[in-house]
Amino acid sequence: MSKVTLLTATDVAEILGMSKPYCYKVIAKMNEQLEKEGYMTIRGKISKTYFEEKYYGLQTKTNY
Repeated sequence: MSKVTLLTATDVAEILGMSKPYCYKVIAKMNEQLEKEGYMTIRGKISKTYFEEKYYGLQTKTNY
């Protein structure tokens, strides 16, 4: 089984150069979208793969 990497608000803040409070909102919105698609989420963390798809437009066919 491959290891899934989860990003925290601190990680997202470093990547985007934004504040942590803003990044918590970004993560919450992404988690909401994942929940609508039927995925389970962890509050305050986001799949690195999903984050990269949404911010950089990378098209991967993996599970989040």
